[in-house]
Amino acid sequence: MHKEPIDTSSLEAPPTPSETELADGWFTERFTPHESHSHHFKKTLVKKQTKFQKAILADSYSFGRCLVLDGEMQSAQLDEFIYHECLVQPAMVLHPNPKKVLILGGGEGATVREILRHPGVEQVTMVDIDGEVVEFCKQYLEEWHKGTLTHEKTRLIIGDARTFVLETEEKFDVIISDLPTPIEGGPAYQLYTLEFYQKMLSRLSPGGLFLAQAGSGSLLQIHFHSVLNHTLKTLFKVVRPFYAFVPSFDVPWAFLLASQKADPRKLTAKAVDKRLGRLKSQLRFYDGEAHEGLFRIPKYLRTHLDREDQFITETQPIFFFK
Repeated sequence: MHKEPIDTSSLEAPPTPSETELADGWFTERFTPHESHSHHFKKTLVKKQTKFQKAILADSYSFGRCLVLDGEMQSAQLDEFIYHECLVQPAMVLHPNPKKVLILGGGEGATVREILRHPGVEQVTMVDIDGEVVEFCKQYLEEWHKGTLTHEKTRLIIGDARTFVLETEEKFDVIISDLPTPIEGGPAYQLYTLEFYQKMLSRLSPGGLFLAQAGSGSLLQIHFHSVLNHTLKTLFKVVRPFYAFVPSFDVPWAFLLASQKADPRKLTAKAVDKRLGRLKSQLRFYDGEAHEGLFRIPKYLRTHLDREDQFITETQPIFFFK
């Protein structure tokens, strides 16, 4: 339905994130110039500007310990399992035998944790550009990483994930993008382009899968996700969007699972539970029933995604509002 634009010329401009970020113990995350969500922090453990981004680690009243990067909630103690199980488990279950896994980003270490739940994994490589964030996550977020950042199967590389992908000759069964959503001036935007994905495709082994966190699934912010979905569809034969509501994010979060053949929609709940085996009892969000629900998305989202015709390229990047 068409709506006439609202005249905002007489409205006072909203405060910028820097003005509200930690005012009187409140952290305010802005979704649009006119929508926000505030978290009351009771104790700030880390607040620093690293070489790459502004980082805050704090204990909140509602969601426990929280990691915030460049004004965006990254994960919270109460519900990080929702995000991280969605980011990892559908790909690990869909692939018949994932032995080598690459994580782009992954700071907190929870993505490594989820991958190493699968005993058949021989090596997980995590490439994160911000060593300062990784170090204080090691110290303060043990509940997230469970010591897996120093596990014998983990190869931790502090460096640019884009450079690693462009220069390595290695092949991976699963590649997981756990990067911050791209903001103007941030470190991640070049890893969300058609040119990068073309190169990344050559780093997947035959039958390899790619799973990415893909921004907000809220209609107020969905443009980035929609364009990313369309971009990946030019390179992969199967691209399946899915969504999970993460309370600390206050929106349904979007993910994209891509392959040249394997289709998560064809996996039944029974098949998923069989592949999970004993791991099913360790997970709090994901199982066969949840899997089937994730990949059955509402009509309005299917319609919106089908209408998208824009691509993300190096010369025409898409930035997330912050």
